[in-house]
Amino acid sequence: MTTTNPFVLERPPQTDDELYWLIQLMWGTRIPRTPVCPDHVPPFTAFADAYFGRNSLDPSSPVQSVALWHGSRGLSGKSFMLSILGLTKTHMRGCDANLLGGSMAQSINIHEHMRSAMEYRNAPQYMIADNTATYVKLTNGARIRPLTASQKTVRGPHPALLLLDEIDEMDLDILDAALGQPMPQKNYLNEIVKPYTVMCSTWQNPQGTFTEIYKRADEQGIPKYAWCYRESANPVDGWLSEEAIAEKKAMIPAEMWRVEYELGEPSIGNRAFDSDSVERVWSLPFEPLAQKVMKDFEEYKFKNYERDGVYVIGADWAKEQDYTVITVLRVDLKPMELVYYARVNRRPYPVMIGMFNEAMAEYNAQGEYDRTGLGNVVTDYIDYRAHGFMMVGDKRASMLSEFVSGVETPGLMQFPKIPSAYTEMKYAQVGDLYSNAQAQGFHLPDTVCALALSYYRAKRSVPNVAAITVLKDGSPNRYQKVFERPKGEATNSLTGDVRISGIDDDPRFSLVL
Repeated sequence: MTTTNPFVLERPPQTDDELYWLIQLMWGTRIPRTPVCPDHVPPFTAFADAYFGRNSLDPSSPVQSVALWHGSRGLSGKSFMLSILGLTKTHMRGCDANLLGGSMAQSINIHEHMRSAMEYRNAPQYMIADNTATYVKLTNGARIRPLTASQKTVRGPHPALLLLDEIDEMDLDILDAALGQPMPQKNYLNEIVKPYTVMCSTWQNPQGTFTEIYKRADEQGIPKYAWCYRESANPVDGWLSEEAIAEKKAMIPAEMWRVEYELGEPSIGNRAFDSDSVERVWSLPFEPLAQKVMKDFEEYKFKNYERDGVYVIGADWAKEQDYTVITVLRVDLKPMELVYYARVNRRPYPVMIGMFNEAMAEYNAQGEYDRTGLGNVVTDYIDYRAHGFMMVGDKRASMLSEFVSGVETPGLMQFPKIPSAYTEMKYAQVGDLYSNAQAQGFHLPDTVCALALSYYRAKRSVPNVAAITVLKDGSPNRYQKVFERPKGEATNSLTGDVRISGIDDDPRFSLVL
């Protein structure tokens, strides 16, 4: 004897284990939860976070309601997982779900995955009140809709769950409009279901929508869940066979396999900076000594001023929607250090220039700032010791080329990985640096400009001059550290020469005591 209701659920799943076994029982599928690649997550981690509306990659993050899924094309099960997520959350939580693909065909594809899962023998088919090619309504009031990728349709309904598939094939303006859909929703249990959005795709276009969303994820702290075919083929709870992998690999060009299956970054010929160099420069932990962060404002201090240090400061001033960025580098060390960083917008010029002057005074820094188009607005307020740089013509191109060369010189500079600053440099294009055609969408990143001005001043800086002072605690001043023999320093028994660390190693000095 068969029944349309082979089991009864007394409550929705409350733990990862309950959720894992529920989807296997209800929909007849397993979502791999066994880790394989060290820099990837098991697919079930992404699935469970989306179901429970959390961010297990960074539980302390304020971003808990949106996620980016990055998976191998065809071998990671992304679209199928989206369909199971939509089914499970609508059935268990009673919330609406919208499905949006890069095309209507992709939206329908997710819907077809759902229809297949609902035909499983244990599926709660008794909960289906209406089921058409473009619409599913459940007895708990939940609705599932696949949508066409148009401005009209994506601005309409407001579900609690939004599932976006293959966003790299979606127009960015369509995606941005769709992101306004999710809203809290009261379900049949009188509970408020919090909104959650999944943006899912393979990364194939180096200048497409996925690249922009990946950049935003770095800037905004959106969790990125990545997994490849290896997680799908793990021997514990995987579903993909090694034979299927080998067959697919034999049919795919090597570069496509690297990018779309191994999750490599698409080759970008017009990036302004070598990607490996950017990773090397921004490789220090992000551990500020002090920070102040609010809307359109971030300010970090990484190192305090030291008397024997040589510092330079650079500033790019905000124009319209841009940011004012101020950077202070310590340049007498190798690699150079970023000791102060500020990025602000929508503040009066006297306030932003005041930040520049205070940082310049605190670090006794030599300064360079962009004075293009601002004339005396900046000059009248700024510390008179700072130099103004006209960002025009060959002089601008030469200054930026010099900075690019510095970034790509191993060991010359190493900075804390500030998300906004790192992202601006990573995704800067050649046209952003060397083209003035803003009509073509090019724009010199604010952080790149400020750092380039700092580096320009560093290359032309001279040692700070100050009076010789005798310190009250008896410790050596900056001159004594260089010119006086340290106590107990060994000498050459024949010549009396003393080797001074940091001086004899520098070819610019030839000093024998």
